[in-house]
Amino acid sequence: MSIFMHSLKCWPTYFQPIRRGDKPFDLRKDDRNYQVDDRVFLREYDPVKEEYTGKGAEFIISYVLRDFPGLEKGYCILGYKKNPY
Repeated sequence: MSIFMHSLKCWPTYFQPIRRGDKPFDLRKDDRNYQVDDRVFLREYDPVKEEYTGKGAEFIISYVLRDFPGLEKGYCILGYKKNPY
C-alpha cells in the first residue's frame, strides 16, 4: 500500500474549522486518487490577496466518499483525522 502526501489550498473560511476539528471533512475535486491513510497538508490560502497565509495543518484521510447520490461526478468528500505525529 502506498501512502501519499497531498498538499492542498484551503480558504480561511474552511481552514480554521477543519484545524480546530469542528469540520472533520472536506468536499474536494476527485483529481488526486485520494485513499484512506494518505496524508493531507492543508495550506491556508487567501483568495482575495491570492497568496498563502503561512498557516498549515496536517491530517490523515480517514474516509473517502465517492459516487454517492447527490454528489457531483468528479468530486469526493474526505474525512480527516488529526495526524498524531
